[in-house]
Amino acid sequence: SRFDGAIVQGTRLPEEPIGFGNAPEVLWGLLASIRGWTCVNVAPKCASGLGALMEGAQGSPVRYMDDVYHTLTVPAVEFQSEAVRRLTLQDLPLLRSAPADVQGGGFEDTAAMLSDGFVAGAIVDGRLAGIAHVSAATNGYADIGIATLEPLRKCGFATAAASIVARCVQATGRIPVWSTGTDNAASLRVAQKLGFVEVSRRTYVIPARPGLT
Repeated sequence: SRFDGAIVQGTRLPEEPIGFGNAPEVLWGLLASIRGWTCVNVAPKCASGLGALMEGAQGSPVRYMDDVYHTLTVPAVEFQSEAVRRLTLQDLPLLRSAPADVQGGGFEDTAAMLSDGFVAGAIVDGRLAGIAHVSAATNGYADIGIATLEPLRKCGFATAAASIVARCVQATGRIPVWSTGTDNAASLRVAQKLGFVEVSRRTYVIPARPGLT
């Protein structure tokens, strides 16, 4: 009926588990029993306490970074690019042949991501250069992720692709969600352009020494 703490370690990003609960000593006890993590995302109120426990156990400092959460409750601003369009199951070979950085994820497989979610991509010289996609969804919300190959960034591809996906999500009656670390200025700019508004924050606690990986 209740819990003191929980750690959720996803299969896609096991190095970035999420901690639930406000007792630093409980979360540290759980973290110390698992492997494959390099940071943990927790409620701000317990971040400093958890960081102190890490520093005491490892003998090295930790750093902190906010994780900013946004929602989009007004119509998404429309952005267009000739290179960007919505992807369908017919684009499955294109998506599977793309570099791993722009293949997306969050669903059982790539086909499910296209059929059960929404995906838009930038196609340059016949290859996928960038992507926006729903990475997780409930009946009321859908989380949007973006990625663009480094040589083709700052071309507006991510903004145009995310605009398509956000509008598709809103057409189903769900609210688009966007989250990113405060160090990702490019992602924050895209969210602001589309009309997303910050609603909450969590905190990454990041050990300097990856001794628990």
